[in-house]
Amino acid sequence: MVSWTNLKALAPGDPLQALARRCPAYYNRYAGVVDQFGFALETFARWEPIFRFLFEDYFHVKVQGIENIPGEGRAILVGNHSGLLPLDGAMIAMAMCHWHPSPRRIRFLATDWFFSIPGVGDWIKETGQVRASLENAKILLDKNELVGIYPEGLRGVGKTFPERYRVIDFHPGFVQLAIATQTPLIQVATVGGDEIFPNFANIKLLSQLLRMPFFPVTLGFPWLPFPLMFLPLPVRWLINIHKPIDLGYPPEKASDRKLVLRIAREIQYDIQRNLNTLLRERKNLFTECDN
Repeated sequence: MVSWTNLKALAPGDPLQALARRCPAYYNRYAGVVDQFGFALETFARWEPIFRFLFEDYFHVKVQGIENIPGEGRAILVGNHSGLLPLDGAMIAMAMCHWHPSPRRIRFLATDWFFSIPGVGDWIKETGQVRASLENAKILLDKNELVGIYPEGLRGVGKTFPERYRVIDFHPGFVQLAIATQTPLIQVATVGGDEIFPNFANIKLLSQLLRMPFFPVTLGFPWLPFPLMFLPLPVRWLINIHKPIDLGYPPEKASDRKLVLRIAREIQYDIQRNLNTLLRERKNLFTECDN
């Protein structure tokens, strides 16, 4: 049964005041702070009730290990990507905002394509995401921020339904970044996102004509009118956050391509094994997870 409780916060009024009531620690941390990448607390506050509704009332997300994300200091979160629309990052952000003892934002690195969509680029920046580049990531880590990276990139969210939860080879850049900046890595395995928009096919010709990374065929897209075409299935989610790991290599090892690739593959396989375990333990897509 879907509850609509959190959407009551969308009632007319000051979204910042509503956020201050709902999550005072998060509000106090970022109120009045100017961010060079465009994060706007008011925009976050305006959209937070919608994402919290999805998190608590629609997907009923369960999170294991939220305490493994540090309340202070830098870290890189790395995980499997899924869902056509990148809701997996939003769900982790909601857990961090409302469940962590020291709430803070996670700066997910977003690919250039999202910034090319009219009206979407500014919204992405104002809700906390940052254009993906090594330089931007280093700036964030120098400021002791949390950086979220999905090394599968757009390939991860564009998987077809038969490919769900098969982790595509990780781009090793996150390992190079971690070693160069001496930043701990936190692995995240997410179950649920691959089924909210079952993707039955990718039509390459249409994606090329429309300059899209892929053109999916789902239960709603492109058949139903907007916004019904983007209505996700109410699948139950489980997010497992691992303890931070220190790779233990000096910064100069960041240029060792064989080492960086080997570590990236090891982390990829660790996350794949964790996904396999979580999937075996899951009983039903639409009922509460046992974990």
